[in-house]
Amino acid sequence: MKLEREAALNASPYERNLERKGYANGFKEREYASRLGSVRIKIPQVRNLSFYPNCLEKGERSERALKLAIAEMYINGVSTRKVSKITEELCGFEVSSAQVSRCTAILDEELQKFRERPLTGKYAYVYFDAIYEKIRHNNSVISMATMIAIGVNEEGKREVLGISSKLSEAEVHWRCFFEELQKRGLYGVQLFISDDHAGMKAARKAVFPSVKWQRCQFHMAQNAQSYAP
Repeated sequence: MKLEREAALNASPYERNLERKGYANGFKEREYASRLGSVRIKIPQVRNLSFYPNCLEKGERSERALKLAIAEMYINGVSTRKVSKITEELCGFEVSSAQVSRCTAILDEELQKFRERPLTGKYAYVYFDAIYEKIRHNNSVISMATMIAIGVNEEGKREVLGISSKLSEAEVHWRCFFEELQKRGLYGVQLFISDDHAGMKAARKAVFPSVKWQRCQFHMAQNAQSYAP
């Protein structure tokens, strides 16, 4: 790390150099969680220059990738006991249930960033729908509506614009979803495509009254089948 700092500063310690880019500024102690346990290290600091040791950055990226893999296993239904067994065989250490919970919190952070990201592109067509998932709520299992918006960007590729989980598809929930998309910068829409849900229709007219709407042909065919002999 000292050698990396010298390379970044373009000068050795106490060297007078006209091409120097900054100055050494001591060290900062921190606990580094490695696969062999916690290690206390001193990170070289600099002034007048942005610097972070590359070796530490690589280590943190690999640790983060491992944590995301653990979280994904847990989300997909792998038990804590099995996760611990896998990490013990692959990496030589066990993972407690508390550590798995901390790892899943990383996914929550990533999802929140994804949900709140600004929509900088232009989307001519946007599809809306909701799927119902079983979730645990107030000590009971219920069906929760997960509302999804998928847009077609200027390159003709589909992109998930937003996801919102609510207890139902009531108008107030769809309206909140539409308003959030509007605040994040959704514009240039020429056509909305969705089913004929009453709550969605009312919310769409309230938030995007000037955008044309087309009923989803798949949903229309499904509805028609209920009237067919």
